[in-house]
Amino acid sequence: MSDHHRTLILLRHAKSSYPTGVADHDRPLAPRGIREAGLAGDWLRANQPEIDTVLCSTATRTRETLDRTAISAPVRYVDRLYDTTPGTVIDEINSVPEDVATLLVIGHEPTMSQLALGLAGVRGTDPRTEARVATKFPTSGIAVLHVERAWRKLELSGAALVGFHVPR
Repeated sequence: MSDHHRTLILLRHAKSSYPTGVADHDRPLAPRGIREAGLAGDWLRANQPEIDTVLCSTATRTRETLDRTAISAPVRYVDRLYDTTPGTVIDEINSVPEDVATLLVIGHEPTMSQLALGLAGVRGTDPRTEARVATKFPTSGIAVLHVERAWRKLELSGAALVGFHVPR
């Protein structure tokens, strides 16, 4: 593995509940979501490199997802990761320090699947994984991408989509 190999992990928040009178941004996790976020954390620890930094939407359900994964890495809560576009997320990723080898981004649909598919383009992208992400990116779904360039140079079609896991 080269020094320039980086891992980008895109995690959709876990299943949220829909309490009456609560704004979308403030919706908490449902009991199933609490359980599945824990499973997502377990899977990440068992199967991926140690996470160096987290970019997390400010929504309650993304914050609670991160809490339940029990991943202990520096976190930046970014308001514009809520209700956003893939381009905005790439812009945030471009500002990540170069000493970060493994980055976790916790966000929302449809942005997470659009981002995974938009970044996937270089050699190493698995067509079956791409097809799965295109079909459905459920709550607590995890897309894993390999990035061969500096974070500041990441652009569309600039990564290999190598894995997709749905903890259940």
